[in-house]
Amino acid sequence: MPIVLMTAPYMIPLLDRFKPVFEKYGIDLIVPDMQERMEEEDLLKYAGQFDGAICGDDRYTARVLETCSPRLKVVSKWGTGVDSIDASACSRLNIILARTPNAFTTSVADTVLGYMLAFARRGPWMDRAMKSGKWEKIPGKALSECTLGIIGIGNIGKAVTRRARAFGMKVLGTDIIDIDHVFVSESGIHMTDLNSLLSDSDFVSVNCDLNPTSYHLINTKTLAQMKSTAILINTARGPIVEEKALVAALGSGQVGGAALDVFEIEPLPKESPLLKMDNVMLAPHNSNSSPTAWERIHWNTIKNLVEGLGLKYEERRKNNG
Repeated sequence: MPIVLMTAPYMIPLLDRFKPVFEKYGIDLIVPDMQERMEEEDLLKYAGQFDGAICGDDRYTARVLETCSPRLKVVSKWGTGVDSIDASACSRLNIILARTPNAFTTSVADTVLGYMLAFARRGPWMDRAMKSGKWEKIPGKALSECTLGIIGIGNIGKAVTRRARAFGMKVLGTDIIDIDHVFVSESGIHMTDLNSLLSDSDFVSVNCDLNPTSYHLINTKTLAQMKSTAILINTARGPIVEEKALVAALGSGQVGGAALDVFEIEPLPKESPLLKMDNVMLAPHNSNSSPTAWERIHWNTIKNLVEGLGLKYEERRKNNG
């Protein structure tokens, strides 16, 4: 009987729904008491005890994977991003690494547009003023008057581009790979270098993967290239933005504001200066919020696990919940 370590936080509360499926394939589960994610030391406590894993943003480092090998056959990631898993170690150890590509494109792209509308139209700030007893007309602007710079033109970057163009925005894009010329011509996005994008944009949206080329891509130097009125939006991964540098830039007026769904340390520490800043909108790594998308990912993650264990997955019927 294969044993699976289950640490995907979005699936654990629903395990009663999924247990019959695991039982059908003869899979037994280990479900640790956890919160957001398992760190390296947490995972090492279970090394050698499981054949497969369903995980969230747990730290499957080379050390963890080597210690769990050769018993570990598959790591099935709930969602898209696998930056917390050492993919090269998986390949070297013949551990299958599976995920659900394009999982949250729509919800994340909508979140980026929501942040831009909030800052442009000043909705949250007027709401706050009204509820404190003030009748204050805070100046806003139309998105069509603004330029958006998108760092990373993958599926989410493309979806953000289409939405921004529908609002009449000028869109600049930058990426480390060539972007399909058909998308460029059809969308009207202008591809440029990072320096030009930062200096010319009213909003800068981070939508790239976290990898060695993007770690702390937004830092003291790059923040200094932005307009003093510009808004930084990060719905990708926390460590792409050097948080200490961003706090300093926000405090000094080097940049106008920020909307952050992800952070270098999650949950965001209660002593973070970001929590006290009026020019910042914060969310608890929730831009993927879409029950419809979650449902699709739940089942695809199980499918990836079952197949990674060498079992034949039977597609479920729609009325099975």
